[in-house]
Amino acid sequence: MEETDYLQVLKALTEIPFGIGKKLLTDFMQGNELNPSVVKNKLFNKPSFGTLAYDDDELADLIESLILNNLIRTTSVPGNKFWKVLELTEKGIAELKNPEFYKRKVAHGFSEVKTRITEEDKLEFEKHHDFLEKYNEEQKKAIICNKKNILCIAGAGSGKTTVLTKRIEFLVKKGVNPKDILAITFTRKARTEMQSRINIPVMIETFNSFCEKVLRLNNSLIYDKTYRVLTYRDKLIAISRALSSMNMDMKRAIDIYFTFAQKKSKPQEQLAAIFLNDCFFVRDYFKFKNRTVNREEITNLEHKDAADLIFGIVNYLEAYMKKNGLRDFADQLIDTIRLYEANPELIPTFSHVLIDEYQDVNSTQIKFIDLLRPENLFCVGDPRQSIFGWRGSDIKYILNFQEKYEGSEIITLTNNYRSTGPIVELINAAIAKMQLPDLESKKAGDQDIRLLSFDTEEAEHEFIIQTILASQIKREEIFVLARTNKQLNELSGRLNSREISHVMRNDEKKVVAGQGQVTLATVHAIKGMEATLVFLIGATSQNFPCKGSEHPVVEMIKVDEYDKEEEERRLFYVALSRAKDSLYISYTSKKPSYYMTKKMIELIEGKQEKFSLHKANSVVTRLKEWRTNKAKELGMPAYIVFNDTTLTDLAVKMPMTLAELETVHGFGPVKVMKYGEQLLNLIH
Repeated sequence: MEETDYLQVLKALTEIPFGIGKKLLTDFMQGNELNPSVVKNKLFNKPSFGTLAYDDDELADLIESLILNNLIRTTSVPGNKFWKVLELTEKGIAELKNPEFYKRKVAHGFSEVKTRITEEDKLEFEKHHDFLEKYNEEQKKAIICNKKNILCIAGAGSGKTTVLTKRIEFLVKKGVNPKDILAITFTRKARTEMQSRINIPVMIETFNSFCEKVLRLNNSLIYDKTYRVLTYRDKLIAISRALSSMNMDMKRAIDIYFTFAQKKSKPQEQLAAIFLNDCFFVRDYFKFKNRTVNREEITNLEHKDAADLIFGIVNYLEAYMKKNGLRDFADQLIDTIRLYEANPELIPTFSHVLIDEYQDVNSTQIKFIDLLRPENLFCVGDPRQSIFGWRGSDIKYILNFQEKYEGSEIITLTNNYRSTGPIVELINAAIAKMQLPDLESKKAGDQDIRLLSFDTEEAEHEFIIQTILASQIKREEIFVLARTNKQLNELSGRLNSREISHVMRNDEKKVVAGQGQVTLATVHAIKGMEATLVFLIGATSQNFPCKGSEHPVVEMIKVDEYDKEEEERRLFYVALSRAKDSLYISYTSKKPSYYMTKKMIELIEGKQEKFSLHKANSVVTRLKEWRTNKAKELGMPAYIVFNDTTLTDLAVKMPMTLAELETVHGFGPVKVMKYGEQLLNLIH
């Protein structure tokens, strides 16, 4: 499909003088003269008729992409709310006049840069042989390269944290004063991990922890009273008082803010947490943009009351925090920048600044880095894993690094030590459009990837539960990933009903049920982690790319500076790349997400497998009956033939051959020889 084909669809909607649905638009683009509406309205005379030679699925995906990117929208026909038609949005009309969407997509490509290992590099590697012997050549270069500005593109599982920490060790080893080194990362978890790996007194901070220390030391230079970071309790009090000032309580606010579907799928406690976070998100969004909160920019055409509510609360929060001397993470960065601009003599001098997760930086963080003016800058990150554009991160800073820092060195780490070859081949295909160098697996292992279709979510969840129960993999090495909190809540409920302990990480918090073994998580919440077996559930085009939002405010303030469709594709990649040995992708629709390309489907051995709860149950019934009869025939207890764990594993794995039967729990060569052929015939 050509990158500019979307313009033909937009043009078609201007040519057809009445509202049309997806089916008619598809037939119109394909040039289907048998469609009655085409014939009746003589649409075959229109310039765009028959201009796209794609099949139904490809055109459906293109139309969904345009809806996702707010270039077209579905709307109800007056007098019939159930009849949906397509129309151009204001953004779509502007796009036809001045196409930017295509240019933006092209800009998100990355010109492939292969790391050159020179003879001079090899001599340096040899000179530091004892220090570098464990690392591959690209890692060695990243650790010791002496260029002033370096970008290390570190693919999933390629050892980026190792490279970052070893580079710090090397700098100190060659004589750099530890006090002249600053390492910056994004999360407390990443900071703690880096600190645990380095026994050198260098400054390792998150952006926010660094700024907080500066502001505490210089409070009187920037504030008229003593300020502190607001706690979660402070946030609760602030929101409560904001609502009281509007003669409202949280229950009423939730009722106004969320749609019926959103309220139906979540408990009040979770809705309240989302509402609170969204209110502070809006405040920070406008602060990072260096703009006051403007009611005109908070729009919700379908629900004006929700927009008014958010506007009122955010305005109250600003005044409340100022009055009570409170700051949050946005204020930390912005106020530090303000302090440094007014008092440049306070800006510390570092000879080396190293920044982790560079794909996640936003414009304010870039401004902060620029103010530090480091003599040497080392940034490590992965454009493939840029998934926080919705909250202000901008992928352009990593993609345009070489443009900003002329003469900089780009080093790519492409050896993946986390996942088996088949999994790495699959994730390469998932992100092929970005034109980054393919990753290469350095981990041995057989292919254990499945693309599973289920009739219902109940059957999908039942398969996961039975597979977990039958698996010999340690529970903490099993992840169940989903795009939305709603999917997790439903599965968690089923696990609770079976008394299966698990940890649930959603976008708001981490919840432990029981002793906490299997991890359930949203993809955003699991970034940076890995597991032996990963289930990715709900892999439909409704969830990847995610059509709705569990955070209504993201739609309200038109956070459209990023390409949502491509970010969702990267989120899909992040999910797949968590798996070390086994990856099960499941869905409950006619076909999986269109992110699951034809090449990816071909890479998965055995193509798609069709499962249903009825089928699984019928196999279990047959196996139980056979086991009972066999036990009577041999005069032994049924569990000696095989136990329930083995029975479940047989029903889940559905082995096709004697070799596959040997992979079933409790089946060795003797049992395969005794019962193999009978069981294969029975199962199939």
